[in-house]
Amino acid sequence: MKRASIGIALLVSGFLAGLVLTGRLRSADESVAQTVQRPGQTAAIAAPVVATGGLPDLTGIAAQAVKGVVNISSVQVVRRANAPLANDPFFEYFFGREDVFGSRDQLARSLGSGVLISQDGYVVTNSHVIGSDKANVTVIFSDKHEAPARIIGIDKVTDLALVKVDKAVQPPLKWGDSSQAKVAEWVLAIGSPYQLSHSVSLGIISALGRKNLGFSEYEDFIQTDAAINRGNSGGALVNARGELIGINTGIFSSNQNGGSEGIGFAIPSKLARSVIGEIIEHGVVRRGSLGRMILYPLTTQMAAQLGVRATSGAFVNEIEKRSPAYQAGLDAGDIIVSFNGTTVIDPGHFVQLVSDAPIGSTATVVVVREGKQVTLKIPVLQREG
Repeated sequence: MKRASIGIALLVSGFLAGLVLTGRLRSADESVAQTVQRPGQTAAIAAPVVATGGLPDLTGIAAQAVKGVVNISSVQVVRRANAPLANDPFFEYFFGREDVFGSRDQLARSLGSGVLISQDGYVVTNSHVIGSDKANVTVIFSDKHEAPARIIGIDKVTDLALVKVDKAVQPPLKWGDSSQAKVAEWVLAIGSPYQLSHSVSLGIISALGRKNLGFSEYEDFIQTDAAINRGNSGGALVNARGELIGINTGIFSSNQNGGSEGIGFAIPSKLARSVIGEIIEHGVVRRGSLGRMILYPLTTQMAAQLGVRATSGAFVNEIEKRSPAYQAGLDAGDIIVSFNGTTVIDPGHFVQLVSDAPIGSTATVVVVREGKQVTLKIPVLQREG
């Protein structure tokens, strides 16, 4: 009965607004919108910011930063059903979801943006811009020069991807430290919204550390009011020193067309550099895992039903019995409140803590069970996939 009440509470707390990835949706006939400095990498020179009429003069910064932002075209083969009503609910009622009319291969194109991060040709973008590791990727520089790109790695957990061209023909952007970013500081969003190449918009950082938005599994976004639209995916968020502090990824929109409403999100450079470094060194991003489990955030109503006061923590709704966490004593109904001495804020925060934990280590996990705290020792394994 208690589990059913909690389930109802979760449904009631649904998020009604729209979240839009800023690359165009891929279709067969519609275009879509800490690494170590490598040898030969050069840094963009930031021009001084001069106050003009109370506002910063970022013309020099924009002129330089635009050179490090590229357009990305990704083409891949997708299999589509031949039946014109394959997605119609009435069709599915009578024929089911099986492909009774057969299918055919079609080309799907995705258009987005990317950021050149090294002189030897590494370009970072969003994984949803690339699509899959089978895609054919072309990079178009700001001087209109086009070059085929090789996919180095895709990390769907953070929605990041790395591709490489043989030689960069434009100067790369210099990495900035997103951990030093502050709310209300000026930023530029650079990309190709609606295929309008190398567009620049100005805004401020609206918030830091945004999570649980639904764009990706691992979230820690910079929020900005700089205009971001479809096609900006993978583009640059640049500070007033001309440094790359974020990779533009998605927007909040109540408009079905995904128009900008001044609420955009970028993956912080600190996270992007860590992911890209793992891809370059290992080909994949290695992450810690305690095994498969389904976690829910604690609402006020859920906390009251479970007899706890705080709403911080992660409620374990289900857990795989073969997982190391279950073998170590974690069970459904537990509330995870601490991981290696760090207070767990919510499920997303817990996932990040586990992902960043050293593989092969033993984690100390504190849970609340029937009103009492229980300390567990759980081995951290390498996550699969």
